[in-house]
Amino acid sequence: MTQHDLLISAAAEALCRGELVAFPTETVYGLGANAADEAAIARLYAAKGRPTNHPVIVHIARFEHLQHWVREIPPAARVLAAACWPGPLTLVLPRAPHVLHSITGGQDTVAVRCPSHPLAIALLEACAARGVWGLVAPSANRFGRISPTTAAHVTAEFGATLAQVLDGGPCAVGIESTIVDVSGATPRVLRPGMLSADRIANLLAMPLGAADAAAPRVSGGLAAHYAPRTPLRLLDAAGCGAHAAALIRLGHRVAVLASAGVLAGLGKDCETLPAADVPAAYAQTLYANLRTLDALGCAEILVEQPPPGPEWAGIHDRLKRAASGAGPSDAG
Repeated sequence: MTQHDLLISAAAEALCRGELVAFPTETVYGLGANAADEAAIARLYAAKGRPTNHPVIVHIARFEHLQHWVREIPPAARVLAAACWPGPLTLVLPRAPHVLHSITGGQDTVAVRCPSHPLAIALLEACAARGVWGLVAPSANRFGRISPTTAAHVTAEFGATLAQVLDGGPCAVGIESTIVDVSGATPRVLRPGMLSADRIANLLAMPLGAADAAAPRVSGGLAAHYAPRTPLRLLDAAGCGAHAAALIRLGHRVAVLASAGVLAGLGKDCETLPAADVPAAYAQTLYANLRTLDALGCAEILVEQPPPGPEWAGIHDRLKRAASGAGPSDAG
């Protein structure tokens, strides 16, 4: 056995015993638990401080394992899985009768995805070989906070409290998966990601429905989420400069994530990071950038509003929720 195989085997054994293991996916690092173990799920919710009615996503090694978790696999689900799995797409489907209510938030649907990171796939296959057909794996951070995209981020959140943290390097996508509800007659995007709604509609050759109040609740769907402890303000280019100047006049330190043009107009009293100008690179670095700026202890983090367009929708969603949830009073 290679060292890699030994690490995977030890992690799979720990998960089968009901312990928690953090592992990388292409989106963010997940905090893994056996999706069929009620005690392990309770341990995961407690570790994250996650509300027990907030559903989690089941991660599987391959499409064939989907049937273990759902009552039926509609044609739309088959089309999307064939085109996008393994990858950053989560499907919401009618749950099989044995699926635990603790992972569905008490709903009659279950969210499932097949990640593409090779370490995640190896771990999921090792678990399946031991009779564990899926892992729930919400982001490996305290609930509502910035998602981790490196193993170091996970260790900073949980220290040595986890059975194991598998290090697969920085996540390639950087924000959470697109969630598509295919449990009804009309598919609909419930959480945007880097797989755009336009691409999904094109794959299905049909228009998508709207996410309304009757749609299933999904992971990452709360108004405040992905938030630094430092208050985050989302502004246009002019607003970033003006607000930074106003804070500096009051004697505050300010952190700014913005384009090169905006950063060039700021004074030396600002802590700055340049924002990428293409969606894939922006998403891949977003959470790491926010963690870096959050650690500086500034009065506020100012983020320049990214460009419009469907390819930026997932990034806009994360920043909007981060701006809703940041602040020193939200330290839990």
